[in-house]
Amino acid sequence: MSYGSISLESHQTLAIAMNRIGGKSNTGEGGEDPSRFTPEPNGDLRRSAIKQVASGRFGVTSWYLVNSDEMQIKMAQGAKPGEGGELPGHKVNETIARTRYSTPGVGLISPPPHHDIYSIEDLAQLIYDLKNANRQGRVSVKLVAESGVGTIAAGVSKGRADGVLISGHDGGTGASPQASIKYAGLPWEIGLAETQQVLVLNDLRSRIRVQTDGGLKTGRDVAVAALLGADEFGFATAPLVAMGCILMRVCHLNTCPVGIATQDPVLRERFAGLPEHVVRYFHFVAEELREIMAQLGFRTIDEMIGRVDRLAPPRAIDHWKARGLDFSALLHRPDVDHAIRQCVAQDWSLLDDVLDNQLLELAAPALEGGEPVRIDLPIRNTDRTVGTILGSEVSRKYGEQGLPEDTIQLNFKGSAGQSLGAFCTDGITITVEGDTNDYCGKGLCGGKIVVKVPAGSDFDPGSNIITGNVVLYGATGGEAYFQGVAGERFAVRNSGADTVVEGVGDHGCEYMTGGRAVILGRTGRNFGAGMSGGFAYVLDEDGLFHARINPERVDLDPVSAEDEEIIQRLVRRHFQYTRSKRADEVLRKWEDYGPKFVKVFPKDLKVALESRLEAHLGDG
Repeated sequence: MSYGSISLESHQTLAIAMNRIGGKSNTGEGGEDPSRFTPEPNGDLRRSAIKQVASGRFGVTSWYLVNSDEMQIKMAQGAKPGEGGELPGHKVNETIARTRYSTPGVGLISPPPHHDIYSIEDLAQLIYDLKNANRQGRVSVKLVAESGVGTIAAGVSKGRADGVLISGHDGGTGASPQASIKYAGLPWEIGLAETQQVLVLNDLRSRIRVQTDGGLKTGRDVAVAALLGADEFGFATAPLVAMGCILMRVCHLNTCPVGIATQDPVLRERFAGLPEHVVRYFHFVAEELREIMAQLGFRTIDEMIGRVDRLAPPRAIDHWKARGLDFSALLHRPDVDHAIRQCVAQDWSLLDDVLDNQLLELAAPALEGGEPVRIDLPIRNTDRTVGTILGSEVSRKYGEQGLPEDTIQLNFKGSAGQSLGAFCTDGITITVEGDTNDYCGKGLCGGKIVVKVPAGSDFDPGSNIITGNVVLYGATGGEAYFQGVAGERFAVRNSGADTVVEGVGDHGCEYMTGGRAVILGRTGRNFGAGMSGGFAYVLDEDGLFHARINPERVDLDPVSAEDEEIIQRLVRRHFQYTRSKRADEVLRKWEDYGPKFVKVFPKDLKVALESRLEAHLGDG
């Protein structure tokens, strides 16, 4: 449950309770306030051990990731499979907006898919990215109970995830659509059984932990889940009830009468939950589970995992409504001599030979004493996620603020692989003389990325692709300059980075919530779909840009004098770093090009800014 779905007080109470008993709480997809990373005077820790990375990528920074014990990729949610999250504007207050790098009062939409995951190989790439971002943390993947989920879980295991979560349909707060809660999803038992059977059959179970959630409430639920194959167990609704939730199902309306699922300051004062309430609830769950284990003859949970032979269906199906049901597929145990629970760690030895290990050695003066360093190296497209391990070490040493600008300058020549500069923090500047693959600048959070054509090239950069698809996905800060054209979904979910590019493919600035993008060339179709924040400035030379936007979410406004200053400043920096002929021409002939720029202004942001201005004038 993310902060946004429930109140800050509720979220922190859950985190404190789970940390007290050695469990793990989950941030949900809303990010986490860095102030929670510091222990309280009494030793309590408000930090959630599991940091979720969902399709919205809200608040996913290097500092966020290094302060995790586990990073969870949320592919879907059991209560609303196939749908993205949506936080209404009236619940986006100043604190949530700051945590999610968005604008107060503007609703936030999580895309249904992750835009960097369209295959199992893409999922493996994100797992790899996150492992680079925090080598000390586990990586897990949240899936939904459905037919075929076992095959996906097998891919997750082969992609080197440390854990897989199978989520059932009975969970979810009232923030999920009513139709989804009532009619979508499957029970966790079905998805868990299939996952266990496929992983065991393919000898993949030994290296991955399996978790399940979706309405677990009692010790008996935990016992059944363990016997069906789960190592770990997730609870959400029941702990909320322990804190005072009365299941009104009005979470989405911001009117929770007990102050749990609301951002209304008056209602939040009614919250009476304490960490002790949650701890006591879990003690009762554990006590009931221990009694069941004694009856079955098990001393430890590990002994129970996958022992479906200890589940007896006849007593459960004697009722006339259940007669004729066949549970043999659900309770099938593959007849193979393979491990039925996790007993070895995933093999991450492939990180031993990555380029970042060399970068760590060469950048040691900066990491140890903040001294400026310059590193010149060749790069190949097999060098993936370059700069991310280095960025994580900067975050560990210097915190959220990182290092001063350009302290570590990485200059590469060649073709960079996927996810160059992913989650790169302040103080790191990456320059590539050549080109980059997909996902460049994913999660950029303060660093700088410059991609320029090789010296002496005779082709027109404005007609050639220099960086791949899904560039700057979920970026929260920093700068990026591309001397050429980007692929599809450029700056998708950008929420803070400033960037200049000389052309983009389809779906540019999709779901963007912050930052500024200057496009010095043609765009593809569906520009600005789902865009709710930030600004894009497009050089509309042919006068046809209006036909390429998504008019549902954005307006096209004339450029103001203030906007002109922003455009010129960014284009100057683009020229400074790339020596772009296109940028030079635009600046020299500003009288001709300036009037051709169009400002893409999200409608939701415009309404929110107007409301804030009216409120300010009214207070004045």
